[in-house]
Amino acid sequence: MMAVMHEDRIAYHRITVDQYYRMAEVGVLAPDERVELIDGVIIDMAPIGSRHAGALRRLNQLFTVALGARAIVSGQLPVRLGPSSEPQPDLAVLKPRDDFYDRAHPHAGDVLLLVEVSVTSVRYDLQVKVPLYARHGIPEAWVLDLKDQRVHVHRTPHGGSYTEVSTLSTPGTMTLMALPGVEIDLTAILRG
Repeated sequence: MMAVMHEDRIAYHRITVDQYYRMAEVGVLAPDERVELIDGVIIDMAPIGSRHAGALRRLNQLFTVALGARAIVSGQLPVRLGPSSEPQPDLAVLKPRDDFYDRAHPHAGDVLLLVEVSVTSVRYDLQVKVPLYARHGIPEAWVLDLKDQRVHVHRTPHGGSYTEVSTLSTPGTMTLMALPGVEIDLTAILRG
């Protein structure tokens, strides 16, 4: 007979986005602390190395030029996903608004595409952040894996997961599902 070990249950005290902001207001979280709130848990964000930063700058320029006034390009800024999650994706393509979301952070319904750039966090991005995005109905999410030079594309959320999932080792020019005709060439970003 084989012994089966049961994993101990760890209880978490989950917090809301409002509590998260209150923690920052009273100084529990430093203003420059690199954290994000995922499913009520404060997660430390990985430091941004030069390769990651260069890819973000390229992405920002590519999207800004390609989209013009059809959308807002938002880099590493919060997106509120329900009462207990406020991730900071590397890049968000948002529906245009005259106020540029200065009254409140964008919500899931404002998002056209979220992009995560990964050098060391691809597993976290694919196993934690992408499912979070699907559960909140984000229409499209890309994970750019700079280490293995590929892009993981997730489209069409349904029932808490994406129904269209593909991994491209030579993505070249990508199109945005929500903005037909917009093309982004990822070749230079993935090859570094």
